[in-house]
Amino acid sequence: MEKKNISDCKRITRREFLRNAGGAAALMGLAAAGCSQERKTSEGSAPGTMTFRTNPGTGDKVSLLGYGCMRWPMAKDGDGNDIVDQEQVNRLVDKALESGVNYFDTSPVYCQGLSERASAIALSRHPRESYFIATKLSNFSNWTKENSILMYRKSFENLMTDYIDYYLLHSVGNGGIEQFNARFVDNGIIGFLMKEREAGRIRNLGFSFHGNRKSFDYAMSLHEKVHWDFVQIQMNYIDWRHASGRNVDAEYLYGELSARGIPAVIMEPLLGGRLSKVPGHIADRLKSRDPRNSVASWAFRFAGTFPDVLTVLSGMTFMEHLDENIRTYSPLVPLSEDDLEFLEETAVLMKRYPTIPCNDCKYCMPCPYGIDIPAVLLHYNKCVNEGNIAADSRSESYSKARRAYLVGYDRAVDKVRQADHCIGCGQCIEHCPQSINIPRELHKISIYVEDLKRGTL
Repeated sequence: MEKKNISDCKRITRREFLRNAGGAAALMGLAAAGCSQERKTSEGSAPGTMTFRTNPGTGDKVSLLGYGCMRWPMAKDGDGNDIVDQEQVNRLVDKALESGVNYFDTSPVYCQGLSERASAIALSRHPRESYFIATKLSNFSNWTKENSILMYRKSFENLMTDYIDYYLLHSVGNGGIEQFNARFVDNGIIGFLMKEREAGRIRNLGFSFHGNRKSFDYAMSLHEKVHWDFVQIQMNYIDWRHASGRNVDAEYLYGELSARGIPAVIMEPLLGGRLSKVPGHIADRLKSRDPRNSVASWAFRFAGTFPDVLTVLSGMTFMEHLDENIRTYSPLVPLSEDDLEFLEETAVLMKRYPTIPCNDCKYCMPCPYGIDIPAVLLHYNKCVNEGNIAADSRSESYSKARRAYLVGYDRAVDKVRQADHCIGCGQCIEHCPQSINIPRELHKISIYVEDLKRGTL
């Protein structure tokens, strides 16, 4: 069969989902159209073989499934304090490496500040050249040059390494351009990190993004000076064209990166787990089209189908999640154009359901008044997806929905940490990458719960 070149492939006719999508859709379509991806990918072919992508700047062969270390399994110590369940983390890391997963993404703030060390303990039991470490400059509250450099150097100590493969400016876009400059430009940190890259202590320098288009375009305008080696963006089949809050449609973000030849690292492929816990009729729709695979696998295949994606991060707390995602990417079966159209239709249907866009990142925590904000919001979303939101006490499903919400609420969230304790201080709002007006949502939930208890809906 004659090998097609990229320019030929871009002229292939598109259906509705791919029309008017610019460079992003054109590049995405290469896989479905049978075009060569040899420049960027090294695809596994045999069943059970992990799919890899090649970093064009360094030649790194990176597993398409990356391990997000934000949600390591937790336990309690003898004093009741939260600790990482290191034994379980070790087992997860061993299984991941054995299966070809070699990219591990952490941060100084993940798992209440415990993720870097726990990740390093597990990884250091294996040869250093067998994995790539990504971590971040998470200087959210104190961005002086001195503190930022201290955090940077502390990561080397925590990770027990003398070089970091992928180093990111964390959550660019939150706070807009002014805060970006304050955190990274005016204090000289970008210049410092560029010198660290020259010295080989950083192998790839990039940033993770949450924000509006203006902030992203500004960061991209620095590319000629900084030379971003990679960028981490939020991408899934909802956010591709239907991003909410301050977030930008991933179609635009991916297109801008592809145009510059910058590899994309994908976060939130499941939109904080929401694309694995979809409403019943959406789950039925996905399962009827592909009965053999899970609802979640659709989201992972979507993210992996784009050829300029280097790796897709998943925070896999449990072994069964890791096993399933390994199967999805061993090897990846890219989505067809019909599949992509089907997911766009599914995204439109999903947007009709009023879930709160909480990704359980816990950046809003700790709440000064002790509220478990993510647990409150996620229980609400769970009830929406299961059809257990009662709109009217006269409806046939009222009693079932009322019981499911109230009983489940008390099980999911301690009473002293529920929404009714919110005083509306608003300290959480600026930390939310999804731009959720958290006090407003907590107030609505509190009123709803009180109405359910009183039977006054």
